[in-house]
Amino acid sequence: MQGSEEQQSALLLLTRESKNDSLGSIRMATYITLKAAILIQRWYRQYLARMEIRRRYTWNIFQTIEYAGEQDQMKLYNFFNALLTHIPQKPGIDVSAKDSANETGSTDSLSLSSGGETSSQTGSTHRSSSSKMKLRKRKLFSGSAPGIDLEDIPVESDYKGPHIKFPMTLQNLQELIDGFKRKKILHVRYVASILRVAGANLRARPNFNQPSTALSKQITICGDLHGKLDDLLVILYKNGLPSPENPYVFNGDYVDRGKRSIEILLILLSCFVLSPDSVYLNRGNHEDHIMNLRYGFIREVKLKYKVFAGRILNLVDQVYRSLPLGSIIDGRVLIVHGGISEQTDLRLLEQVDRHKYVSILRPPVVETLDEEGRVTQLSDLYSSNHSCSEWRQVLDILWSDPQNGNGCSPNTFRGGGSYFGVDVTERVLHRHGLQLLIRSHECKPDGYEFTHNNKCLTVFSASNYYEEGSNKGAYVKLIGGPSEPLEPYFVQFNAASPKLRNMTIRQRVGLVEASALKELRSKIQEKQEQILLCFKELDNDSP
Repeated sequence: MQGSEEQQSALLLLTRESKNDSLGSIRMATYITLKAAILIQRWYRQYLARMEIRRRYTWNIFQTIEYAGEQDQMKLYNFFNALLTHIPQKPGIDVSAKDSANETGSTDSLSLSSGGETSSQTGSTHRSSSSKMKLRKRKLFSGSAPGIDLEDIPVESDYKGPHIKFPMTLQNLQELIDGFKRKKILHVRYVASILRVAGANLRARPNFNQPSTALSKQITICGDLHGKLDDLLVILYKNGLPSPENPYVFNGDYVDRGKRSIEILLILLSCFVLSPDSVYLNRGNHEDHIMNLRYGFIREVKLKYKVFAGRILNLVDQVYRSLPLGSIIDGRVLIVHGGISEQTDLRLLEQVDRHKYVSILRPPVVETLDEEGRVTQLSDLYSSNHSCSEWRQVLDILWSDPQNGNGCSPNTFRGGGSYFGVDVTERVLHRHGLQLLIRSHECKPDGYEFTHNNKCLTVFSASNYYEEGSNKGAYVKLIGGPSEPLEPYFVQFNAASPKLRNMTIRQRVGLVEASALKELRSKIQEKQEQILLCFKELDNDSP
């Protein structure tokens, strides 16, 4: 009996020891697992941090190069502008109109020069007559002959693109979009008709559109598109075509940089012609022929429309001058392309003759009397009240950017407009009884960004702006009625190729980084001599 009790005690002791060993093993396994999880988490966070650093410096390279280009453009144009405005002019001459004519004429001449050289002929008389005949022919088809109207040019029987009729129908719009999807080029006759009709309708609009949510209970705001047709098609597919129940505000910069600018412009103008109370178009800083000369739109039109390019660009200029400067939704939300400044006065801007601004970069010319009583013409930039001039205010709402601090200062980074702070946003909104400022003009990684205590919203709708994978595009829907709070609802998208969608984060960042470094390398090579000169000046040990 006693032996069995000892055996039971020993068995119990062995059981307890085995349990303790099992518990210890479990605890050790748990400890090792947690430690491994913490190490993996720490490594992953460091990995994401490195990717974010690479993404940010890549972004900084792209943005700096972009703004430096705009700054150079502004400096160059200001130089020639100062030169031109100090040349004595005859009284009563509209310099702005003359400049516009000269620039359009130069476009025509460039179009003509691209038509090819006259082949050599035997005999000077035959060569001369042949050259004159070819020149007359080129002038006829370039629209230089005043009796030829682009809208009277017949549509060829072998034309495979979309056909447009007026008054325009929804079917016409859908055919236009489908044709552009198939990369068809719209016939010059239809292009001229859309530009003429849209320009006439836009001229009747006030300087600030007045969209309302009374019927629709919502409104969609889109930012920069910059010639990226795929982004516009994604927006229209996701959000639907414009209608009284689905109104849109497009906030400028439809053209330049991308390769499908004319298609975007024609689709938006067609939407406006079809449904003028559902589509509101604002002017951006790239709706300007001076910007188009540098950033690709004029080159695109010449490539697609050859000898007709000069006449088309002249009609485009008329559309630019007719675009409203901004929109105000239900008297509560101000939408302008760039931003505001300390001097922004919406009441003054409502009275501005916007049609006189052939280029926003060129101040209007004013007539003054010199000391001898002669009439001279001087740019408004150099007039005594230039700080409060309407031109400055128009420039500000198209070119300005928000800053994190307070105050307002010249936007030296871009070369035009202002930097406006939180306090400026608060004061301007309060002064005009507004609640929110929506602007575009700046590419954002996520397609949108709130600043200034959520009183300033940036919306940018061109995805992959710098390079494939560099940023998302976005649009915002304001949901609510005139007597209800307007709640923002954001939709992000990426019109990237399928190949990019299958890439890892590291591959996408690497692709964008390589593109940025390539761009930076080319800029350094362009300025190599100046850079070496600066290095030599700063290097005291150099021979």
